[in-house]
Amino acid sequence: MNNLKFKTNINCSGCVAAVTPHLAKIDGLASWSVDTDDADKILTVALAGASADEVVESVKKAGFQIEPLNG
Repeated sequence: MNNLKFKTNINCSGCVAAVTPHLAKIDGLASWSVDTDDADKILTVALAGASADEVVESVKKAGFQIEPLNG
């Protein structure tokens, strides 16, 4: 399983609810969470076959900004 982190602008429970159906459509996404208390609104995903590009595309389709975090 591959864990990745992304900086986003998903900043509240309403935003999390808005992005949930988009991320739920990704096959091979084992789990995900957003730390809305962090200044960078960190999205952490556990990939089980899905790609980082699929995650980025889904979050953008939901109307949010996302960029990979290095390290």
